[in-house]
Amino acid sequence: MARDIVGSPKIHQIMDPTNRRLTYAFVVAALCALFYALGAWQNSSPPSSLNPTSNLGTTAAAGCDCSSSSTSSSLPALDFEAHHQMNARDAAGSAAAAVDKFPACPFNFSEYTPCQDRTRGRRFDRTMLVYRERHCPGKDEAIRCLVPAPPNYKTPFRWPKSRDYAWYDNIPHKELSIEKAVQNWIQVEGDQFRFPGGGTMFPRGADAYIDDINALISLTDGSIRTAIDTGCGVASWGAYLLKRDIVTMSFAPRDTHEAQVQFALERGVPAMIGVMATQRLPYPARAFDMAHCSRCLIPWYAYDGLYLIEVDRVLRPGGYWILSGPPIHWKKYYRGWERTQEDLKQEQDSIEEVTKRLCWRKVIEKEDLSIWQKPINHVECSRVQRSYQTPQICENDNFDFAWYRKMSACITPLPEVSKQDEVAGGELKKWPERAFAMPPRISSGLVPSLSPTHFEEDNATWKERIEYYKRAIPPLSRGRYRNIMDMNAYLGGFAASMIDYPVWVMNVVPASSNPDTLGVIYERGFIGTYQDWCEAFSTYPRTYDLIHANGIFSTYQDRCDITYILLEMDRILRPEGTIIIRDTVEVLTKVQAITDGMRWENQILDHESGPYNPEKILLAIKTYWTAEPSTE
Repeated sequence: MARDIVGSPKIHQIMDPTNRRLTYAFVVAALCALFYALGAWQNSSPPSSLNPTSNLGTTAAAGCDCSSSSTSSSLPALDFEAHHQMNARDAAGSAAAAVDKFPACPFNFSEYTPCQDRTRGRRFDRTMLVYRERHCPGKDEAIRCLVPAPPNYKTPFRWPKSRDYAWYDNIPHKELSIEKAVQNWIQVEGDQFRFPGGGTMFPRGADAYIDDINALISLTDGSIRTAIDTGCGVASWGAYLLKRDIVTMSFAPRDTHEAQVQFALERGVPAMIGVMATQRLPYPARAFDMAHCSRCLIPWYAYDGLYLIEVDRVLRPGGYWILSGPPIHWKKYYRGWERTQEDLKQEQDSIEEVTKRLCWRKVIEKEDLSIWQKPINHVECSRVQRSYQTPQICENDNFDFAWYRKMSACITPLPEVSKQDEVAGGELKKWPERAFAMPPRISSGLVPSLSPTHFEEDNATWKERIEYYKRAIPPLSRGRYRNIMDMNAYLGGFAASMIDYPVWVMNVVPASSNPDTLGVIYERGFIGTYQDWCEAFSTYPRTYDLIHANGIFSTYQDRCDITYILLEMDRILRPEGTIIIRDTVEVLTKVQAITDGMRWENQILDHESGPYNPEKILLAIKTYWTAEPSTE
């Protein structure tokens, strides 16, 4: 009898249709797995690295026509098809074909700060400086163009030289060098600015002034790590604290002192546009170890001490407030300040009275400096408050929440303690141990849904991520970048992974985040702010070297047009700056379709864990271009 063989007509006649379908399905699945594995093997080598290394300073000095040139290296094409059945651009549908090529904005937008626009600000009340607070454009005012760099823009000097020098062409404003000439804020030397480190109250320089403070309270033992400078000028105080491992959030309004915050960031020093007016500062409660005002012209005694009450909110238990300038040492300076002795004495007495009501202790007043200390808990303060009508201790509020929230005329309560010598909220480790120590807000359960395990896992994740980033972007660890922004910082893991490099990170926590983790970031010894990314950030154009965005577009794609978020990233990024965007493939294809019209060069990489992870990474470089030189 003849033997039946597979594939013969007889077998097909007797094979059950269900089995036949299962066989076909198995074969197709096996082939898919084989080709997917083959594609993964072909792309298993380390990611092609971007080359953001700039030679702008050289080319500009040589007189090149930089308005039309690009010194960014071309990016290798990503083999996206190896992992997906359709090309990334095909997956975006017709969006890529229809994407706008964004034009350059007119040159008068080169220093555009959307939410601190002075023309728009004039519509608002001048009382309590409301007109200098954030007032963002509506949809009918939003611009869809790329903010240009000024002609002959050059890459800023690398840190630490940038602390003392900046290119004049990058911030072509001489006003401060004339207005503050006697105080040594800034000087013009040829095609450069020089920052001697002077200030209104420190004519011998910021370094000597900080030494004077250090003689009164220790700035070098690691117990003071985060500071805030209210009315910072060009941020020389914060600049010279950095060598003492103290990182300062400096802020000043966009006012008649043209571009002071822009100068600070050009120097590589943390700073934001901001003002003490009617709204809370955009930082959580118990954030800073030290606050400082050197002739900052803030009326501390006014409005029942409202501004000192806000400083108290953001100061950590045991934190210090340092005041120099009027009215301190008024007997020596009253003639130069053009004020009467009676007026200055009354102002100082009023400040002293407010500090007593806040339960602060005056540590010392010596020559030009006065220093107060906030209590480590409110055990004694609760008893003291009974003798004062105002301010009382607040009740029933979220004291961390500070996004468009009015200042409170009551004292922010500290967490409960069981002993009189216990630090409310938990004692922090000294720097640098603080960076990786368990934050008290997590260990005590003050942040819902966050456990010590989450914290440890996040640290481990960032050890892996930063190694991957260094392979993809070799200059990351070589001093190419100074000012870095993390648009969705979570626990500050990115900042912690970079502490061995000459960088600082602005850790941004979206205002709607749940849980709110900005307080944890401050407890680790880093700085940051709240932000709604449907609005512009409080900074000048071209102030960050690298921007990291983890999950931002997934978060905001249903809340606002992500095109405006990308245009904002372009505004605040320096020419030849680098962008790292982490998100799902579907979101990144939408992002890439928009950035095709933004003069960015980009590629998509696999996740650090490999090609099977649905999250991918878009790396991009903003190409170099400037406004055309004016013919006027």
